[in-house]
This record gives sequence, C-alpha cells and structure tokens, in this order.
Amino acid sequence: MYAIFVDGGRQYRVEPGMEIDVDFRDTAEGENLQFGTVLAVGGDEGLKLGTPTLEGVSITASVLGKSMDKKIYVQKFRRRKHSKKRTGHRQPNTRVRIEEIAGV
Repeated sequence: MYAIFVDGGRQYRVEPGMEIDVDFRDTAEGENLQFGTVLAVGGDEGLKLGTPTLEGVSITASVLGKSMDKKIYVQKFRRRKHSKKRTGHRQPNTRVRIEEIAGV
C-alpha cells in the first residue's frame, strides 16, 4: 500500500516503514506527526484518487530527528565593478518514518 500526500508545497509518495525528509518542524524526537492532505492511495484494491483530496485519510509518521541538506552556494557578481559575493546555505529538515496510512 502506498499514498501520495502534500506537505510544504511538495508531493511525496510513501509506504509504511519508509524514511523521508520533510520541511523543518520544531518537534522532539519520538513525537508523531499527522499528514492530512492525502491526494491518492493505492494498493491491492486499486487506486483511489481524491478530488482534490481524500476525506478521512491521514498518514501518521514518527520524528527520527533533524537533518541538513547539502550545502548550496549563491554567488553574486557585477562585471567591471570588482564586486563579488559568495554565500552558502544549508536547509534544515526533519527526518520522519512513515508508520501507517489510516482511513483507507
């Protein structure tokens, strides 16, 4: 069984037991998160699509901890002005494990 849900403007395809990185949340390790914006659920019975979401279906996930994305560099450059600037950024994430897909 799998589900497709929306969180932070991105869509994720998940199955129970899967570990994914979602947008940062200030939660303690071991807490549970609920994702309620489920777009589709697939399994042995077939595919159920929402219009636009499925009512009564939610995904429960437990927080594993914090993580950081790979560092990206941003460079600003102005030609003929001797002006250069280089900065870096690492996006913080929350690592979660999908526990169950309820309400199917």
